[in-house]
Amino acid sequence: MKQLHNKVAVITGAASGFGRELAIACAKEGMRLALTDIDEKNLQGTVELLPPGTQALTMKCDVAKAEQVEQLAVATYERFGAAHLLFNNAGVFVGGPLWTATEQDWEWMLGINVKGVANGIRSFVPRMLAQNDDCHVVNTGSGAGLTSAPGLGIYCAAKHAVTTISECLQLELQEQNATIGVSLLCPLFVSTGIADAARNRPAELGAVNPANAKYEDRLRKATQAGTLSAADIARITLDAVKENRFYILPHQNIKGWVETRMRDILDERSPSKISG
Repeated sequence: MKQLHNKVAVITGAASGFGRELAIACAKEGMRLALTDIDEKNLQGTVELLPPGTQALTMKCDVAKAEQVEQLAVATYERFGAAHLLFNNAGVFVGGPLWTATEQDWEWMLGINVKGVANGIRSFVPRMLAQNDDCHVVNTGSGAGLTSAPGLGIYCAAKHAVTTISECLQLELQEQNATIGVSLLCPLFVSTGIADAARNRPAELGAVNPANAKYEDRLRKATQAGTLSAADIARITLDAVKENRFYILPHQNIKGWVETRMRDILDERSPSKISG
């Protein structure tokens, strides 16, 4: 997708972080937007940051619920008649040793981070195929989806799932000779607010284990120290879409970590602890 002007971008998790900056970047390209998040207040804040004249549809949506993502797709096609660029971006975080993770932690993390991607694909890709137009899907993965680290067990599990979902989607669309590109965004530490994601955790899933608060604090400090901003990631991502590039690795040092992990596998040795 070299030309984005007047095309339609769908962005989940658009109330903050990457989603907000992707919305702004797409609007600057002259795109029309369908924006969704569970956080309606901050979603409106994103709309207020868009260039004047931007056409934007907003909708509250829990991406873990298939019927709500389907409603988003229906509303997008009713409003704009098409969807060209889908960002399955919504994500949440819970840290801590795996043995302290509750059933509710798993439900929340896999619901948003994995089922959210699956629901986006199921609702939008068939419609994109029917369009027979140049389209693109960007799934927000993570460096955690290419490596493994202590205290990030559920998050790594979820993001590894996003990695293989994206790779399989790319191969399946190629088999169909589809005009739909796929990209997997794998950033490291960027200040996006994900360390504070628990503010939007559904009440029925209970509170995060307070004993694991240090992992959220650790992530918060790491993201705040990041050298790239969410706006930088949005710019890099749109460049990758225009180039039809699958893997998007904004932080090049991740390659050394991935190489170490692959060597661990090939040499059949225990996992190495990654370090900055």
